[in-house]
Amino acid sequence: MVTASLVKELREQTGAGMMDCKNALTETDGNIEAAIDWLREKGIAKAGKKESRIAAEGLAKIFVEGNKAVMIEVNAETDFVSKNDEFKEMIDVIGETILKGNAKNIEEAKELKLNDGTINDYIVEKTSKIGEKLDFRRLAIIEKKADENFGTYLHMGGKIAVVTVVKGANEDVAKDVAMQAAAMNPKYVFIEDIPEEDIQREKEVLKEQAINEGKPADIAEKMVEGRLKKFYKETCLAEQEFIKDGDINVTKYVTNNGGELVSMTRFKVGEGIEKRQDNFAEEVMSQIKDN
Repeated sequence: MVTASLVKELREQTGAGMMDCKNALTETDGNIEAAIDWLREKGIAKAGKKESRIAAEGLAKIFVEGNKAVMIEVNAETDFVSKNDEFKEMIDVIGETILKGNAKNIEEAKELKLNDGTINDYIVEKTSKIGEKLDFRRLAIIEKKADENFGTYLHMGGKIAVVTVVKGANEDVAKDVAMQAAAMNPKYVFIEDIPEEDIQREKEVLKEQAINEGKPADIAEKMVEGRLKKFYKETCLAEQEFIKDGDINVTKYVTNNGGELVSMTRFKVGEGIEKRQDNFAEEVMSQIKDN
């Protein structure tokens, strides 16, 4: 008899999809080892062997319906695969499923029903077919109110994705702000979003810089405030000079158009992933030793 616990165990060992595991166990009368061989013979179990690989390429994409926006990042090992039509179609299927679902986070999203299994099963199956490790890495679900507008922007076909929300102003204004965020990479939206410890650390750095320039301590203290404003302009979207008009900042641009900046969410594909640097000579030597 094929039990749920057997299916779970086989999934953990092979990385294969739920239905594939169930079929394998059915074909082998519940024998785990025989089921693993069955999956390997079918070319399905290979997905599980890719877990140690690094998937730092890929695409981000945005899906919008009404007052809900979904932004996802799905990674592959190579940029070649990220340009593949099947990979792009997979992202669309995942995004549309989440947009229509009720998941609140990525863990819940991976368990949303899709075809005969879940989104997670679907990704494992695609991993087997495409032949690279694929990773549904990030999800942002952004909701707006009726008097607010989304601004969405994809740069380089999905290497950078941004969703902004503005109140009062129209979608064109919101998109301009999204383009600003894509180009200028602000770390925060507003000054008040910056953690106090980060501000204090920046103040210390700026003070030491001024002292190292030969300024007396009291003068250095005064210089810190001026330089801190530059720090805010560089790191906060609301304070940045607007790229289409350097005489005003982003906040002023939005307010000039009857609006108010509410939020910004930005994904850059692969950010924060440490890409492995393979040593070709070491790889060759290891293969010689293995043989």
